[in-house]
Amino acid sequence: MADTLTHGRVLKIAVPIVISNATIPILGVVDTGVIGQLGEAAPIGAVGIGALILSALYWLFAALRMGFAGVVAQAIGARDTAETDALLTRALVIGLAGGALLITLQLPLFWLALTLAPASAEVEGLAATYLAIRIWAAPAAIALFGITGWLIAHERTGSVLILQVGMNGLNILLDLWFVLGLGWGVEGVATATLIAEWTALGLGLWLCRAPFRGPHWRDWPRVFNPARLRNLATVNRDIMIRSALLETIFLSFLFLGARFGDVPLAANQILLQFLHVAAFALDGFAFAAETLVGQAMGARQRARLRRASIMAGQWGLASAVALSIAFAVSGPPIIHIMTTAPDVRAEAMAYLTYMILAPLAGVAPFILDGIFIGASRTGDMVRMMALSTAIYLIAIAALVPILANHGLWIALLISFLARGITLATRYPALEASASRT
Repeated sequence: MADTLTHGRVLKIAVPIVISNATIPILGVVDTGVIGQLGEAAPIGAVGIGALILSALYWLFAALRMGFAGVVAQAIGARDTAETDALLTRALVIGLAGGALLITLQLPLFWLALTLAPASAEVEGLAATYLAIRIWAAPAAIALFGITGWLIAHERTGSVLILQVGMNGLNILLDLWFVLGLGWGVEGVATATLIAEWTALGLGLWLCRAPFRGPHWRDWPRVFNPARLRNLATVNRDIMIRSALLETIFLSFLFLGARFGDVPLAANQILLQFLHVAAFALDGFAFAAETLVGQAMGARQRARLRRASIMAGQWGLASAVALSIAFAVSGPPIIHIMTTAPDVRAEAMAYLTYMILAPLAGVAPFILDGIFIGASRTGDMVRMMALSTAIYLIAIAALVPILANHGLWIALLISFLARGITLATRYPALEASASRT
């Protein structure tokens, strides 16, 4: 792996991730669209609830995609090929074991999930059918997190794009065949995803085939080294806590917004779609930061780490500015497309300014998250996330009683700024830790 950092190298990592992310909502639209052709509401709700439950369960292993790329990148930076190859096996073992555990515990897990998210008896019955089929892809789905992280760390995001497009493309084709062609309904959607995820695992293993030609991938004492497994567990724990705190902010935003009536709630939901687009776009540069910072940390090269951080930040900021301009120009027509209700359109337009500011307020925490995960400084990330959540709650208490929904949006932007500022205060210590000792 070359040590020279260029803008082209950053873009080569980031752009395929951005394109890959863009395929994710397309699959959701097709899933909903094909099941919607049945002409009934219950199957749509069942697929939505089932997919949400599985996403929540898979989230327990999210660090295999997020934090794992940083750990692998550090091994690459240290030129430790044995550890790099062993990490792939470690991720596969964790993925397969985690998936097997979810399959074993599926009955109590699904019962608990459906109890917490009650629906009609028909929806729950169809959701249970959907879950009973898709759960058998859990080992493949979780192992794919590790494969994706491993490829990102090797700067092979083009392969990640091939993997994502291949999986989602096959899923869509099978959706159309099983549901519209064979009339399998909910079972067809679930079976399509089951086949697509196992097929993607096979494709992912082929894309990562190089380590399997050598001896290190089956160096079992190294693969199951307790200290290295504990390190992965710590990173996973920290990322889970950080994600839970972030989810707390967004859930509270939605729940508090519901208190202001159906129209503000609908407007907020429409505007949040702009935020999702921004997240998909900035995600690529966050992964570029994670990869390049991880490699610099592994090589113990402070100057290289600083350059990687600056370059990822520059492209992240450029993307944020572009997104803000795009939201300002295209926001009104998009709002009109997304809803025909005049009152919801007017309400969404009243808050569009916050969406124009959101990418600028959110770029720093996005890129800094990538930097801190790449350096495996996830403890700092969690502490700053906790502090930012507290600042957000204070802002909610101070602003919402006075400004209502405007106060809610301002508090959300304050949470973005708080995350960026608090993480920035910890950056000097991160950079210092990369110095050679």
